[in-house]
Amino acid sequence: MPMKSVFVSTFPFCRTIPKAMDLLISNGFQVTVNPFGRKMKPNEVAEAAGSFDALIAGTEDLTLLVEESKSLKLISRVGVGLDSVPLELCKEKGISVAYTPDAVSPAVSELAVSLIVDAMRKVTYADREIRKGEWTRPYGERIGGSTIGILGFGRIGKRVASHLLGYLPKEILVCDLMDQTEVIHQLNQVSSSIHKLNLSLGKNWNPTEIRQVELEVLLKSSDAITIHVPLTEANKNLIDYRTMSLMKPNAVLINTARGGIVNEKDLYRVLEENLISAAAMDVFEEEPYKGPLVGSENLILTQHMGSCSNDCREDMEREAAENLIGFFCGGKWEKVV
Repeated sequence: MPMKSVFVSTFPFCRTIPKAMDLLISNGFQVTVNPFGRKMKPNEVAEAAGSFDALIAGTEDLTLLVEESKSLKLISRVGVGLDSVPLELCKEKGISVAYTPDAVSPAVSELAVSLIVDAMRKVTYADREIRKGEWTRPYGERIGGSTIGILGFGRIGKRVASHLLGYLPKEILVCDLMDQTEVIHQLNQVSSSIHKLNLSLGKNWNPTEIRQVELEVLLKSSDAITIHVPLTEANKNLIDYRTMSLMKPNAVLINTARGGIVNEKDLYRVLEENLISAAAMDVFEEEPYKGPLVGSENLILTQHMGSCSNDCREDMEREAAENLIGFFCGGKWEKVV
């Protein structure tokens, strides 16, 4: 097989170990890596990768590249989200698409839970106060006894629910387009087992109830809402001023899914008006983010780092490389359907 050329647009790539790079090189691929040290812009990707056979991509907008490239045969995503990949156009041009749907879930779900705790207990807020010479010891809420809403119940949403059971929330509300009865039944059985264990330890805590509800019920009833839906045309600005106004005044909003699902201008307004207690945003419409939300005191901002645990990032990169090798060398690869 003639040597195939691969451009890596995602950043970072092989920051901790070179496993993915070693796999590609040992299988005869010529690899060129993003030279910018940051997320590439659409025109930069199109210009840099237009003549390559394959692309290992992050969340870069690939529309211009797909439109212009005459040589691209495969896009291998490091991650699971596909809003940046023009799938219909890829289909028209015969460009295959691969992804790594499972590797990212542990890291994102753990970050989501940690941000729920941070926002509800005002951890980051207290840190800021100390740095300014202040000491008010702010009060917060516990997950235990609260109602937690999970918007989107795919791989990551399900893991979030399983993590939360150990915190003993009063209930977990699930909102999803698909009927999740079977999985919810299994989680309620786990909740019952945790309850029995607590009883055996002399702790008569109530079991958590998991149930599926409509979006409006989730918004009105939840003390914390964590978002785990893909960015689609239907979900663009799904969480706006109107929907956030339905939330409890003490509620917190967490987004580790995609920028654009939460309307950032409306979020800023909602926080300024104290309509909700706090929010945490790991994802933004434009990244790196430099907008007005940086001035919101009751907001936690992180750098689209949901997947950035060492192990999960290494697994994602390795799987993206394995998908590419499988595609060109006749092995297994995880296709996007």
